Amino acid sequence: MKGIFDLLVHQSFMQNAFLAGLLSSFAFGTAGSFVVIKRLAGLSGGIAHAVLGGIGLAYYFHFPTILGALGFALISAFILGTVKMKAKQREDTVIAALWSVGMAGGIILMFFTPGYQSDLLNYLFADILLISKSYLWLLFGLDVFIFVVFFFFYRHFVYLSFDEDYTALRGLPVYWLNILLLCMIALTIIILIQVVGLILVIAMLTLPSAIAGLFVKRLSRMILLSTVLGVFFIFSGIVLSVFLNLPAGATIILFCGISYLIAINVKRIVVRHRKRLKKSDG
Repeated sequence: MKGIFDLLVHQSFMQNAFLAGLLSSFAFGTAGSFVVIKRLAGLSGGIAHAVLGGIGLAYYFHFPTILGALGFALISAFILGTVKMKAKQREDTVIAALWSVGMAGGIILMFFTPGYQSDLLNYLFADILLISKSYLWLLFGLDVFIFVVFFFFYRHFVYLSFDEDYTALRGLPVYWLNILLLCMIALTIIILIQVVGLILVIAMLTLPSAIAGLFVKRLSRMILLSTVLGVFFIFSGIVLSVFLNLPAGATIILFCGISYLIAINVKRIVVRHRKRLKKSDG
């Protein structure tokens, strides 16, 4: 523990990494809970991988990569949301098309940009230990925006998540609420790219919320628990990666995935124990 404390106090890269983990956890704890409830992991994966096309475009035309990533993420969210609502039978095909075309286009554009190799690996796998202070401010700004949106539309998103027909009967714009929710998920994906990379982003967006969903039923509690779990997984993964000299992003996801498998088995044991108690009482 003393070694961890010394690193946190004396090493700025550790301070930045822990702050990034804290800021990211709120975003994926909130958006991730809706991803799990509405089963949007496939759509979220399509958005995440299409983002590489925007990054490649930004590199090729020399403008900030965050703008390219945000632009492609939001455009992908709009396209996939429209397909989901208007042409459900083609949803999987469109996801696959955006996923593959976005990644392929991004790689080709970066291929024609000098020095693309190392930058491509940074976005695919990322390293939370290399996050800068300027990126922390970006995380904070996106967190504030996401918080404001969810604060004003929380009830609408709850209705949407559990019963779209009921949402429509209440006179709420189901289509635009779906688009807004997907845009919030897209922004969360942008936040997470620098934490675990494009390849692993969906795992971090879904696994903490999936674990929380095993043990709590109310959405508000699910969001809170998944946020706390996210902080725990990221902090633990950072510490393990530093002391074992492992890639931080992959270590975080591995720890998170193992925890999910343990949680499933714990849930089964609890359910079986409750059934036995009911039988004995009867």
